[in-house]
Amino acid sequence: MKQFLVIGLGNFGYFLAAHLYSKGHDVMAIDKKPELVEQIKTKVTQAIVADATDAAVIESLGVKEMDVAVVSIGSVLSNSILAVLNLQEAGIGHIVAKAINEPHKRVLEKLGVADICFPEKDNAISMAEKLHNPNLIDYLPFMEGYGIIELPVPKSFIGKSIMAVKLPNRYDVQIVAIKERISGKVHFIPKADFIFNENGIMILLGPEKGLEKLKMIKN
Repeated sequence: MKQFLVIGLGNFGYFLAAHLYSKGHDVMAIDKKPELVEQIKTKVTQAIVADATDAAVIESLGVKEMDVAVVSIGSVLSNSILAVLNLQEAGIGHIVAKAINEPHKRVLEKLGVADICFPEKDNAISMAEKLHNPNLIDYLPFMEGYGIIELPVPKSFIGKSIMAVKLPNRYDVQIVAIKERISGKVHFIPKADFIFNENGIMILLGPEKGLEKLKMIKN
């Protein structure tokens, strides 16, 4: 069990905090709006009305022992930055922050925040990819120029081994795992002699160009 601090209880912060708590973690959720704190109080360990932009308030909450602090303030950039600075001064080593745009992301990077997420952007890109290619099951941006996708095994791969289809050589992508549709079994980092079957779903990691070429294979 880990200790998490979630600052900002909009949709992203609310669902993040509630889900972490449902997984058995200790979660402190804070927001300066009492109505948002009221909504989540039964779904986290502690729900507190507090202003994260006030350094004294952050210090008084005793957050130094938290394993991870998540700053999900998105509407006001300056508030997000102040919250991050206050957490750093309080001694929290692992900070995750939500960015609302590229300038916000650049500022967070300058502050030394290593984990920055773009919920709206990532969800929009994922949906656009699915609309672009109906065969695509899922898409997740990984880092600039790279992605992770779920793709049904193409008919041309069925009965062949991973070695035989030469994905790294042809497309510069790697198979992270293969899921079986019917049984739900997952083969993590399958070996080169693994044989593809028609019920398989490939989870692939690689550069966007390679993934795009792979998505164009006709079934």
